[in-house]
Amino acid sequence: MKEVDTEAHERFQTGNAILVSLTHLLHDIYSSFLSPLRPLLIERFGISLSAASLWDLFQRIPWLLNPLIGIIAERAPARYFVIVTPAVTAAAMSLLGVAPSYTVISVLLLVMGVSSAVFHVPTPVMMQKVSGRQTGKGMSYYMFGGEVARTLGPLVITGAVSLWGLEGTWKLMPFGLAASLVLYFRLRKIRISGQFKKSSPSHGFRSAFIRLVPFFLLMTGITFFRAIMKSGLTAFLPTYYYHDQGETLWYANTALSLFQLAGAAGTLLAGAFSDRFGRKRSLMWMAVVTPLFMWLFMMVEGFWQLPVLMVLGVFIFAPGPVMLALVQDREKNKRVFANSIYMTISFFTAALSVVIAGVMGDWLGLETTFMISAFIALGAIPCVMMLKER
Repeated sequence: MKEVDTEAHERFQTGNAILVSLTHLLHDIYSSFLSPLRPLLIERFGISLSAASLWDLFQRIPWLLNPLIGIIAERAPARYFVIVTPAVTAAAMSLLGVAPSYTVISVLLLVMGVSSAVFHVPTPVMMQKVSGRQTGKGMSYYMFGGEVARTLGPLVITGAVSLWGLEGTWKLMPFGLAASLVLYFRLRKIRISGQFKKSSPSHGFRSAFIRLVPFFLLMTGITFFRAIMKSGLTAFLPTYYYHDQGETLWYANTALSLFQLAGAAGTLLAGAFSDRFGRKRSLMWMAVVTPLFMWLFMMVEGFWQLPVLMVLGVFIFAPGPVMLALVQDREKNKRVFANSIYMTISFFTAALSVVIAGVMGDWLGLETTFMISAFIALGAIPCVMMLKER
């Protein structure tokens, strides 16, 4: 019996992996509404790129609480975090179109940020628990759900604006509430958090943090150097096409969706690739190739821009599951806590990078900002070189 249990524990549980991935999809469709709406909100309130970029900071400030959320999730039934948060996120993001002021939008994004932080801390560890020995493959499933959501999100919100106007986006709220209801019946009996408690004693958070400091310093370097390029594109690509290139809102947001769709393919392939060829080698390829395609994207014009943008999307999002798998590889006892530290680094760095990209965009223009961001991304290469495989 013990051998059978061990085999089941080490087996990749495809059904549960798909369920966690779909849960990520449901949540992140709503959390991806800001970037497609940004050009319209800039017009409505007459604000600069710098001011609009602060919204990303507001929605990610709650991620500073991730270590605390991680400690709570180690001791609480984390599945209820996953069940409730899609409804909260849906409510906050669906109200962006009717928000009467810059301040109200900032408050809504702050609420969404708390909800998103509570959602994203336990879910990668849930995925690790159902992935057996194929952690990279599991993280690819997880990240694939998020990237498909960011592919569908711009199309969903653009369609809503086309049908009901900017003030009608609140009509999307019931779908998020219904999603949480469905998740309640699907997840309420999956006691994955109980496995956290069995494998992780309720003490030792400080020692785990001290042990992981060198590793997370390198992860911070990799994330930061790539973040201005990645976050600048995801935040301002619709604004670049809509304002700078004079394209329609549909074209601008379709370009963002294609970029995210290619990113979904990259995340789906990258984790399994890193399982086979190694995390460090995979990250090195991505660190070298991504800036080259960023420069190529800015140099080509017309028809060729979208195909190059999609190839760029594959490489720019591919490190996500590899880095999540690295975190799970490094920490065996405090996985939720370790993941919370990484998520804090990842999301706060992304928010800070959007602000930097916004300021640079006001000063130099978005095209020059994108070119400079590719040069900065080369700084991730020495950080990857210093990583240890295990």
